[in-house]
Amino acid sequence: MDTAVVPAESDASGALGDDRWRVLFRSGAVAAMISALFIPIQIVVFLASDPPLDGTAGDWFALLAHDRLVGLIDLDLLLVADNVVLIPILLALFVVLRRTQASVMLLATAFGLSSVALYIATNPAVGMASLADAYARAPTGAERASALGAAETLLATWQGTGFHAAYLLGSIAGVAIGAVMLRSGAFGRPTGYLMILGNAVGLGLYVPAVGVYISVFSVLFLEVWYVLVAVRLLALGRAAAVTKHPSVVS
Repeated sequence: MDTAVVPAESDASGALGDDRWRVLFRSGAVAAMISALFIPIQIVVFLASDPPLDGTAGDWFALLAHDRLVGLIDLDLLLVADNVVLIPILLALFVVLRRTQASVMLLATAFGLSSVALYIATNPAVGMASLADAYARAPTGAERASALGAAETLLATWQGTGFHAAYLLGSIAGVAIGAVMLRSGAFGRPTGYLMILGNAVGLGLYVPAVGVYISVFSVLFLEVWYVLVAVRLLALGRAAAVTKHPSVVS
């Protein structure tokens, strides 16, 4: 009786089911599912709470005092979490797609990771919450003024050079990764198009007056993209497990 080993799943990118990457693929899949869960929460809170995006530090202090959780979400705390879990996603995509276009994927991954670092460094959520507490406890007007001044500085940094550099680097990385996906057999073409559309529409942030709302619309594309990526990375993780523990069939 002849025996044959069931091979691990492979794809056109050459990213074979390799046990060396099993943990990374599964981590990336879980991270993508977490991001897919966070996106609707962020949209609902943003649209329902009408955050004081053009307001003063005092306006933000009032929101944080009224509803701490909503205030933190409006200050993009969940986007900080999104950026943290983006790290394993970017690394997993690099491993899968590097054989399709290694130089583009290396640059895109570097841009993406730089965007993550800059975004986390410039986000004011935790600092604003701390200053709001200091403001509420301050016994003198001078101390309250000091807390307000420090908070205004945080808000200016939030919309400053670091934020825009992070946003643009992340958008460029997303478009580049989407383009490589279109050339690779590792992910379906819809996945590549969704990545490109999501990041291109996100650049609508720079449209005067309505830019914020255009950029919010972009996450609808990315919501579906995260789900598709999670499914595919889970499949690659299973294929890697088959590589390590192959089945024998007669």
